[in-house]
Amino acid sequence: MGFFIDPCLIRPLFALCILSIVFATSSSAAGAKTRHFKWEVEYMHWSPDGLESVVMGINGQFPGPTIRARAGDTVHVELTNKLHTEGVVIHWHGIRQIGTPWADGTASISQCAINPGETFVYRFKVDRAGTYFYHGHYGMQRSAGLYGSLIVDVAEGEKEPFHYDGEFNILLSDWWHKSSHEQEVDLSSNPMRWIVPQQQRECRLRGNEQYAPHILRVQPNKTYRLRIASSTALASLNLGIGKHKLVVVEADGNYLQPVSVDNIDIYSGESYSVLFTTNQDPSNNYWLSINVRGREPKTPPALTILNYSPTSASRLPNSPPPVSPRWDDYGSSKAFSNKILALTGTPKPPTTSDRRIVLLNTQNFIDGHTKWAINNVSLVLPPTPYLGSIRFGLSNAFDQKRPPDNFKHDYDVMRPAPNQNTTSGNGVYVLRFNTTIDVILQNANALRANVSEIHPWHLHGHDFWILGYGEGKFTESDVQKFNLKNPPYRNTAVIFPYGWTALRFVADNPGVWAFHCHIEPHLHMGMGVVFAEGVRRVKRIPNEALACGLTGKLLMNNVHK
Repeated sequence: MGFFIDPCLIRPLFALCILSIVFATSSSAAGAKTRHFKWEVEYMHWSPDGLESVVMGINGQFPGPTIRARAGDTVHVELTNKLHTEGVVIHWHGIRQIGTPWADGTASISQCAINPGETFVYRFKVDRAGTYFYHGHYGMQRSAGLYGSLIVDVAEGEKEPFHYDGEFNILLSDWWHKSSHEQEVDLSSNPMRWIVPQQQRECRLRGNEQYAPHILRVQPNKTYRLRIASSTALASLNLGIGKHKLVVVEADGNYLQPVSVDNIDIYSGESYSVLFTTNQDPSNNYWLSINVRGREPKTPPALTILNYSPTSASRLPNSPPPVSPRWDDYGSSKAFSNKILALTGTPKPPTTSDRRIVLLNTQNFIDGHTKWAINNVSLVLPPTPYLGSIRFGLSNAFDQKRPPDNFKHDYDVMRPAPNQNTTSGNGVYVLRFNTTIDVILQNANALRANVSEIHPWHLHGHDFWILGYGEGKFTESDVQKFNLKNPPYRNTAVIFPYGWTALRFVADNPGVWAFHCHIEPHLHMGMGVVFAEGVRRVKRIPNEALACGLTGKLLMNNVHK
């Protein structure tokens, strides 16, 4: 899915929606299990779009293998880095890592990068059923293809609050003809450099075979679950199926009040489950269509066929693909987001908070380099993982200055900043353990006038309640609009152009956790913060997670004593 973006970012030559499909499976064994996986990460030649590229794969697969487990299981992944010249980590997106913060898979935050030739063992519990995924979290390796699905079924003997006859699993991503390394150099250049105009104007949905579109084969008069996760580096997407309603029932591993829609918006880092019923004319086939949201697309929609049995899959649908909202129809996007509400019985948020942190999202310069900043600080991660440096009291490992909880009250979010320069830093928001935190994500004008972008924000180690969305600058009177009755409980939330999004979570998971924009170039350019809570309560951290920087020296000194 190629699309044009503003010159403050990269301009992709080509992006591809990757579709992988699995069918519902079940296990007859009772009780929790340990699921063992042995993976090797390496670069390999692949043709995601018909043009051979170098991609990052796992065990010779692109995308990586699907992990399937049950709630309560332990996942054990022995990961060997065969990249030769760079480190690697894997983040288990949506898994809260309760008791295992070192396994979160965030370089410089929860662990050291795994060096070439080294092996690291991730071991963690999947405590909740849901639709998740995993991806690289070192540099821009997600852009290079390091991702895969992670599906957690309900525990043995439990049932979900909805019925379905079969399921498909769709993992969406975008693909670039420029390597992630070239993109990093372009993004870091002064002035910003971006790629020459597009070479291709095509998008396909594909499965396991290289450049082979998948067909969704269904039986008439059945209900199917469509699991959808977005690991895109940049693209916000919209998905619909011609002449079929979609009933949204799960988001980010949490159940929702079922809501019927014609199509869904899905931002990078989000996941959904939707149900659809095959109640249309079985002598026809129907289009599944995916379109770009938030950025003007320069390619046609991604298409695949919903094939009714016994109709031939080669028969093209006799009706056009479903029409999605215009790429800049933010009213439609906001209406969809406001329909997403928690299922009755979902834990409700505390009625008040102990601390409010307002995070202003701006685009800035540092010595002529284009950056993204939060409260005028662009994040640059330190060489020593925060988890180790805080756990062992290494105060010289990162900036000890407390990051700001707010921005200047007279800042005009509707106009470019008068002073477009910013600073870099790596300070930490230290949260008092077991307190309730409100985070207000405040969007603003970017460097150019009349430009404000969509930003999907992802929190590691927690879910949060989305209390509401608003226009313009957040004010104290907006607190009265918060939804405390049935707000959705999620790990990723979007802020719309020139708007704000209010979140609430409880700081009850000991560890150090990233909170960042899930757009890969934005994070590379500094769009994130770091939260720490109850770190002294963390019991065991494997030595190999901390074998770099100052913690590595500390471990070496202890060995030689």
